Amino acid sequence: MGFKMGIVGLPNVGKSTLFNALTATAAAEAANYPFCTIEPNVGEVGVPDERLEKLASIAGSKEIIPTRLTFVDIAGLVRGASKGEGLGNQFLSHIREVDAVAYVLRCFEDGDITHVEGRIDPLADADTVETELMLADLESCEKRITSLEKRAKGGDKEAKAQAALVGKALDLLREGQPARRAEISSEEERDWRMLQLLTAKPVLYVCNVDEASAKTGNDFSSTVVERAKQDGAETVIISAKIESELAGLEMEERTAFLDDLGLQEPGLNRLIRAGYKLLGLVTYFTVGPKEARAWTITRGTKAPQAAGVIHTDFEKGFIRSETIAFDDYVNLSGETGAKEAGKMRLEGKEYVVKDGDVLHFRFAN
Repeated sequence: MGFKMGIVGLPNVGKSTLFNALTATAAAEAANYPFCTIEPNVGEVGVPDERLEKLASIAGSKEIIPTRLTFVDIAGLVRGASKGEGLGNQFLSHIREVDAVAYVLRCFEDGDITHVEGRIDPLADADTVETELMLADLESCEKRITSLEKRAKGGDKEAKAQAALVGKALDLLREGQPARRAEISSEEERDWRMLQLLTAKPVLYVCNVDEASAKTGNDFSSTVVERAKQDGAETVIISAKIESELAGLEMEERTAFLDDLGLQEPGLNRLIRAGYKLLGLVTYFTVGPKEARAWTITRGTKAPQAAGVIHTDFEKGFIRSETIAFDDYVNLSGETGAKEAGKMRLEGKEYVVKDGDVLHFRFAN
């Protein structure tokens, strides 16, 4: 089960530098000119989770395998992208393929790095990106609505339902608001996602600050934090330059470098966790002497579907899941202790897997 987060923003805001640090590779060429990323770059990163280390230590696992999140570095948008400016529509189509979007906003001043619009204003940058995405959605919805309404009048129930959803999006977009603000019922969620609207995707604001502001942020990032609160969105403050330097260091050197900066952990860890949270994901674990492994599911997933993430046969032949809560597994020193204390439960097909559950699936071949 793959989940993708797109990294978007104007040119020269630090997107590719951030992506390179995320994946610890130089796959995305970071350069001081627009459109240096000609194709979207895709990288998988492990999701930091201290719980996995604890479980592996208790079980004596030989291997530790974290769950993963995919980041897609999408080339810089510019004003007019929805009409094909820059590398416009090509990149808008790439955004349709991701599950959530991280807006990277420049919150630093540097005379050596040009800004495509000649000024440092992260809120204006966010508005430029969002406006282009809204204009693209508006055009897409206006193209669909006439045909859908015509089919709906002819008695097509599916077209009627789709027309209602497109209408909700149009009402917002015509008011200059993103489609994610639409009130969508649980019954409508599947069809809503199938519209693939750019502004229906959840958004995370990433404030790329100078090195001196990595711990507390600065005046630029403060304006973004305030905007995010109003929008009900999350914000991560990060210095792409620091993260890029950290990516090239050994673990001991990283720790010393972070200590010198007064930072407890790399900003990328917070970014990855924020992306995980934004996508509504939770983690369950499988633990044994061979490996301790984390698995990703969406919040609300039932046990058979969670088993299917490991292998489709597990879902098809699902019987029960042996379930131990993370705290019980740790406090009672593992599976044996949890069983003896009566903390291992047998859960059936309707059980909703909780974040941190340690599971062993029983299934019929």
